[in-house]
Amino acid sequence: MVFQPALVVHGGAWDIPDDQVNAHINGCRRAAEIGWGLLREGATAMEAIEAAIRVMEDDPTYDAGYGAHLNAAAQVELDALIMDGATLNAGAVAAVQRIRNPISLARLVMEKSEHVLLVAQGAEQFARKHRVPTCQPSDLLVGRELERWHELHGNPNWRTVQAFGAIYHDTVGAVARDEAGNIAAGTSTGGTPHKLPGRVGDSPLIGCGAYADNLTGGVSATGHGEALMKVVISKTTCDFVGRGQSAQEAAEAAIRLLAERVNGLGGVIAVDAQGRIGAAHNTPRMAHAYIGAEGEIVARIKC
Repeated sequence: MVFQPALVVHGGAWDIPDDQVNAHINGCRRAAEIGWGLLREGATAMEAIEAAIRVMEDDPTYDAGYGAHLNAAAQVELDALIMDGATLNAGAVAAVQRIRNPISLARLVMEKSEHVLLVAQGAEQFARKHRVPTCQPSDLLVGRELERWHELHGNPNWRTVQAFGAIYHDTVGAVARDEAGNIAAGTSTGGTPHKLPGRVGDSPLIGCGAYADNLTGGVSATGHGEALMKVVISKTTCDFVGRGQSAQEAAEAAIRLLAERVNGLGGVIAVDAQGRIGAAHNTPRMAHAYIGAEGEIVARIKC
């Protein structure tokens, strides 16, 4: 049986300022174009979302890979998760400083190790063992983020939750279903600005930053990680699908739960087992792109 492929990507949920709207829309469109092109050629959902997320990790518009936020020690620490809905296998990395595309390293952890999550130096040693190119931490830094670090470092009242109602970019992710009906989901991030060194948020944690299960659907989340973890938002969204809701209904229900239970800020994208797409958020804006009913790429800022 051949299924209709589906794909949705996001570029973060926060208060995206007007002068950055086009960059966010265009970046999501490029990621969707790459992922959709692969799906149309018969690639797996896993291949499509990895490629789409790599596009956004290489784009300094987003808080993932090159251009990510700095932590309180002026370091870039990156997290990523990828999950296969057919097998429930997953791979993740956290707090890596020398990996340009952590989503690809996360996939390698899934496929070439007996573990799910590797962190910091251990993850980087694993990368070198498998001949994954590494870089200098400074190669991931953009001047904009150094300026922001100086601004926040001098503010004793700064709290990381403020980032999602302010002008700080956020996590990226993608979810896809391929023509075999398999679903995959992934998320990549640099975390919240001025976080404590070693802080790990929701993004690399199964069920929080992303989740995929062919029986229900796939989800990628974005927002304030400490709140998203408390409601295990990606798995919760999939559970709502399992109770009979569509991807859109489940996404909206999960965001309501996030707000009601923990006063959290964030967003989710979803693809259900029927290939229907959903997206919801409670931040001022969320950037995302998806494939429309006629196979066209729709890229927009959801307000």
